[in-house]
Amino acid sequence: QVQLAESGGGLVQAGGSLRLSCAASGRTLSICPMGWFRQAPGKEREFVAAISWSGDSTTYADSLKGRFTISRDFAKSTVYLQMNSLKPADTAVYYCAVPYPRSFGNTYVPTTTSAYDYWGQGTQVTVSS
Repeated sequence: QVQLAESGGGLVQAGGSLRLSCAASGRTLSICPMGWFRQAPGKEREFVAAISWSGDSTTYADSLKGRFTISRDFAKSTVYLQMNSLKPADTAVYYCAVPYPRSFGNTYVPTTTSAYDYWGQGTQVTVSS
């Protein structure tokens, strides 16, 4: 059973930074791409960032490029989301996700919720103005 656990959320003032972590169980992280999504109250879950299983490729939501950075640490089986210059519009619950473990291309970075099979419980990020 794949398990994901996010941490690092909290309350921050506009312009501040947070780093989210997602710890994955087993060998999942070493063979799967990983993604971050977020969901604000009353809105649909939206794509934030994704990283290929190899770490060679990353992709971001257009509106977040330059402020957010996704990375992974294979030794710690953890994926990170560094968020800088945070805005009140970034307030949401942030989720990490992983597809069912199988063979993936080195540069595969899925951006849709339907591409992911396992989700963490989410971590709340609140940005005050």
